[in-house]
Amino acid sequence: MSDKETVINFGPQHPGAHGVLNLVIKLSGETVKEIEPQIGFLHRGTEKLLENKTYMQGLPYMDRLDYVSPLAQEHCFSMAIEKMLQISIPERAKYIRVLLLELQRIGNHLLSITSLALDTGATTPLLWAFEAREELMEIYEKISGSRMHCAYIRTGGVNGDLSNEMMDKISSFLQRIPKVLSDIESLLNDNRIFKQRLVNIGTISKSDALNFAITGPMLRASGIPWDLRKSQPYEVYDKLEFSIPVGENGDCYDRYIVRVLEIRESIKIATQCVEKMPNGAYIINDHKITPPPKAELTTSMEAIIHHFKLFSEGYTVPKGETYTAVETPKGEFGLYIVSDGSNKPYRIHIRAPGFAHLQILNKMSVGHMLSDVSSNLGTIDAVFGEIDR
Repeated sequence: MSDKETVINFGPQHPGAHGVLNLVIKLSGETVKEIEPQIGFLHRGTEKLLENKTYMQGLPYMDRLDYVSPLAQEHCFSMAIEKMLQISIPERAKYIRVLLLELQRIGNHLLSITSLALDTGATTPLLWAFEAREELMEIYEKISGSRMHCAYIRTGGVNGDLSNEMMDKISSFLQRIPKVLSDIESLLNDNRIFKQRLVNIGTISKSDALNFAITGPMLRASGIPWDLRKSQPYEVYDKLEFSIPVGENGDCYDRYIVRVLEIRESIKIATQCVEKMPNGAYIINDHKITPPPKAELTTSMEAIIHHFKLFSEGYTVPKGETYTAVETPKGEFGLYIVSDGSNKPYRIHIRAPGFAHLQILNKMSVGHMLSDVSSNLGTIDAVFGEIDR
């Protein structure tokens, strides 16, 4: 290091870090020469913990990974087990899953784009977004009993049906949210200061995006229209009409715009789910995998036995392995699960999108000013619960 270079610590407690992260930044004046991300402050040993829990007990651990959009992680976990058990869930359950997942994508991106705005000096959009997200939290709470860690998507379907009243509440939210988004855009899209902080900052080329295994909005902002909902459709995405927004320059501004456009596409998807929602069961009727109805517990000894064995012993999964991936709001979230035929996984590995994204932060930031690091980090949209695991 030359006499003119300085090394500073960004974090681990820093308002621009969006989590517990330490960046060791080498500067020449205010120009970034090198960034070394140091992670692990939130490491809980989740993968090892899951090896000592039954498959049922493992589900709530998924909620604690990306705690901004936890339904996406529990969805991936449930889909992986369903694949290994070779079971198919009811059509209504698929539509309910997609509806809730897209609502959560809306909530995730609202927080992402407005916290980015806060990092660049704009306060008002975050307040508007939090008002809208509060409605979403109320919806989650009424459906699952919890505002954040829902544990709502279960193996075989979902944990409860959606009432007509709840469907009306969701429809009302979907009708109001475009106005909120338009208001946010009116403050940011052509704002001179906002664009100066984002345009041509943190540019990621197509080749770099592929080489660094970038996925999600960050990949699509670089001009690559890869989205697992289209390229490898699951649930009922192949029955719904929606587009995949892509950027041109791969800079911070494109990543902001792509997330804004994705909110509008999620509104379209969720609206279609409400309109096309079929009747029928919301979970499979197999009491060795799913709990019996509560009403049966007062009249059936067999139901009590199934309930007791399910919550104490769980169910066994045939020997084998699977890699299952879904398109979460932050990118491709994958689970590699190995089963030895018991009621607990032999091995689980979590593929968190933010872990790959954080690795490109150095390449994004070198040559830019120190103040641009917050913009780059904000458009990565990292949550360290899933990165550290």
